[in-house]
Amino acid sequence: MIALAALDIAGTTIDEGGAVYRVLAEVVAEHGTPASDAELRRWMGADKRAALAALTGAPEATEALHDRFVTRLREVYAATPPVAFPGVPEALVALRDSGVRVALTTGFDRRITEAILSEVDWHVGDQLDAVVCADEVGAGRPAPDMIHRAMDLTGVDDPARVLAAGDTALDVQAGRAARAGRVVAVLTGAQTRAELEAHGPTLVLPGVADLPGVIGRG
Repeated sequence: MIALAALDIAGTTIDEGGAVYRVLAEVVAEHGTPASDAELRRWMGADKRAALAALTGAPEATEALHDRFVTRLREVYAATPPVAFPGVPEALVALRDSGVRVALTTGFDRRITEAILSEVDWHVGDQLDAVVCADEVGAGRPAPDMIHRAMDLTGVDDPARVLAAGDTALDVQAGRAARAGRVVAVLTGAQTRAELEAHGPTLVLPGVADLPGVIGRG
């Protein structure tokens, strides 16, 4: 029986129009090291500091680049606020009503995460049981650290009772690394079914809104 659903934020539970990767590409290009679409896609779902360091080849400039990224992204979100994907708020209620704890995990830091969650009015203790950001653990995806932290925060000690869901290959890899009982890829993000299936998810779904209908199976 699943006790914890560990869900990604952007592209999985929240629709932010792909702004994160547009802004990431802009910041990298402004640094003088424009990245190809293929390079950007490899970093979808990753800790944004790690992505900036790798894409620019300038780890010494990571904090300045990340500050620029955060500022620019918050401006974009202020102009076009993120929204929950259709059916997701109802899915979170259904999961929690059935006894499944819900944690969000993200490659964003706490500043961006809180800005997004405030737009959709989601809070720990109401719609959520925990929120874990990449910079609050030892390593971001594809490492399992955020899922392990979500387990600690929600009192779930058996990974077989965890469902991990996300819209990127790195989400799938992190779920498998955590030995989650279910590793679900959703098709609401920028990566294709083929890109996601290449990493061996347990299940591919149209979106998180479909989770309540399948979480009790098997």
